Amino acid sequence: MTPQKQNTVRKLKKIPKFKTEKAEAEFWSKHDSTEYVDYTKARRALFPSLKPSTEIISLRLPKSLLEHLKTLANKRDIPYQTLLKLFLANKVEEELIGKR
Repeated sequence: MTPQKQNTVRKLKKIPKFKTEKAEAEFWSKHDSTEYVDYTKARRALFPSLKPSTEIISLRLPKSLLEHLKTLANKRDIPYQTLLKLFLANKVEEELIGKR
């Protein structure tokens, strides 16, 4: 951006009121949001109470492995499914970043 453009204050258009979500979606599909929003003033939004979406799967494990998992979970006083998710998440992250 040139110094001349940096000094000019751009007047933003007013965001219209929408009667429906569909009308809003249609509007934004045809308009450039940078004409309505000053993204230089944006801040990162945090949603600490937002839970990640989950999906139920069926997983077959050897009985001995499941019993060992339940024993470890019991020692930590957490449900075995939670411990399994922790172990799995740690290993996946490890593989993705290349640690072994």
